[in-house]
Amino acid sequence: MKFFIDTANLAEIKEAHDMGILDGVTTNPSLMAKEGISGTDNILKHYKAICDIVEGDVSAEVISTDFAGMVREGELLAEIDPKIVVKVPMIKDGVKAIRYFSDRGIKTNCTLVFSAGQALLAAKAGASYVSPFIGRLDDISTDGLGLIETIRTIYDNYGYDTEILAASVRHPMHIIECATIGADVMTGPLSAITALLKHPLTDLGLEKFLEDYRKSNS
Repeated sequence: MKFFIDTANLAEIKEAHDMGILDGVTTNPSLMAKEGISGTDNILKHYKAICDIVEGDVSAEVISTDFAGMVREGELLAEIDPKIVVKVPMIKDGVKAIRYFSDRGIKTNCTLVFSAGQALLAAKAGASYVSPFIGRLDDISTDGLGLIETIRTIYDNYGYDTEILAASVRHPMHIIECATIGADVMTGPLSAITALLKHPLTDLGLEKFLEDYRKSNS
């Protein structure tokens, strides 16, 4: 399973990259605003800065909701770097835009997916990635992980190449469950990824090893 980090923070992206576990980045307008980045030129420059760090795909989101606007923005984003994946919302014109980009060899990430039917439409339109938001589904007492499992079954039934990108991952167990189910990618905060490092027995074991070493060298 690929590990993407969901952020626009360059320091966090570099930290994940330096750990050797980073496969890509997802971003959105909210994450850009969180970093104080605004204005088209500044946003495009920031996407380029992210691409200069990351070796894999970088999802860059359009803000238009009409076909012509999404195409215009998407083509501009795709010119930044070959790593850019155009992130398109799951709406009718979004599906149309995914087909447009797919026919022209531009990678896409269909975002804001909350049902298997939406994921099926995205795959049929040729999306490179589909992003079911499991954390947001959990927030409304709906089984987000169950959705991942259903999409996995549908895609395997028909051999779709679209990768399942589990989005809105909140904690380490989300990551483990997504890996168990067979999600192709997870994206979430760096804290969820680094939480996988933690186990009390690891801490106790390391403490014991160091204690024994100190005793043997005293």
